[in-house]
Amino acid sequence: MSSKDWIEKDYYAVLGVTKTAPADEIKKAYRKLARESHPDHNPGDPKAEERFKAFSEAYAVLGDDAKRREYDEMRSLFGSGAFRRGARPPGQPGGGAPFDVSDLFGGASSGGGRFAGGGISDLFSSIFSGGAGGGGALGPARGRDVETEVALDFHDAVRGVTLPLTLRAPGVCDTCHGNGAKPGTQPRTCPVCQGAGVTTRNQGAFSFSEPCRNCQGVGTVVDEKCPECQGTGGVTKTRTLNVRFPAGVADGQRIRLAGRGEPGERGGPAGDLFVHVKVRPDEILGRTGDDLTLTVPITFAEAVLGTDLRVPTLDGAVTLRVPPGTPSGRILRARGKGVSRRDGQVGDLLVTLDVVVPAGVSDEARAALETFAAQTPPAAREHLDARVRRFG
Repeated sequence: MSSKDWIEKDYYAVLGVTKTAPADEIKKAYRKLARESHPDHNPGDPKAEERFKAFSEAYAVLGDDAKRREYDEMRSLFGSGAFRRGARPPGQPGGGAPFDVSDLFGGASSGGGRFAGGGISDLFSSIFSGGAGGGGALGPARGRDVETEVALDFHDAVRGVTLPLTLRAPGVCDTCHGNGAKPGTQPRTCPVCQGAGVTTRNQGAFSFSEPCRNCQGVGTVVDEKCPECQGTGGVTKTRTLNVRFPAGVADGQRIRLAGRGEPGERGGPAGDLFVHVKVRPDEILGRTGDDLTLTVPITFAEAVLGTDLRVPTLDGAVTLRVPPGTPSGRILRARGKGVSRRDGQVGDLLVTLDVVVPAGVSDEARAALETFAAQTPPAAREHLDARVRRFG
């Protein structure tokens, strides 16, 4: 929604409440109307869908205390008559030129104007300062940001790597070097705005500024356009960048390369390049924050008797001691064998032990297990047996 919508639409009437209605009354009215007109309750009814959108738009403003105050202030000011079509400024009985609210917003009703959704503070900072967004010149436009995605191997993401990144995106025109003018010529200062990028016009007692239509707010005019970029200062081309991915970069992380995006128009600053990182999973190692994770199967005998376990790390294998009587699921920690942090610290390798129970055993093994079971003290099950007797 735009600031023009705030002036033209009575959101209180849309929800059927008074201007002094408290917040809970507004919320209650919205819920009732939204429930009645919800598309799920009115399938195939476009009018109900339009009503639902209108109720939601009204509540988005009136349900927010800050937006509601701005909305009330704006409608109060514009409702006083100072900005109505054909209003006469004070001290001018004959009246000034007719004023159209669409002139004020410059077609912002679609939501794309300079004041769209910016609130009353943005609107009046422009009206009373005499310039766009505080009175400064618009100047050359900044280039747009560019996004791309890169897939890294697990080990490269953990250790860090520098990779060439090939992009096909707008870049600075090599013919005019970004100023948009034909070689041998230069852009000249706009004679209409004198290089300011904005023009000011008086409307009664008020002064309004808007981007200069002669130079489109750039402040300069190109008489002979560059034949390569047609005056924009940028062309689509293939370029290769060497991008350094720091050690420990994580899956889903976004890396910003300042000034590597699209070039600005007519010498304006370039946008940024954002690289989204996707990390391919490793077949053995996992990762949790700065710690690497690993699950290692061990036999029942190794868990009971204990053993020395060789496990892989990023820097080669290490030996971990499995103490006798280790239960399944126990985690062993190899300190300093994880991911390097930016502050110089290093995470750990967390090894989870998984006791594997064989599906079948030989007769000799079964006899040994039966002997073992006969010699195992029942103390470990006394607590469980007590609960069985109590609840069984």
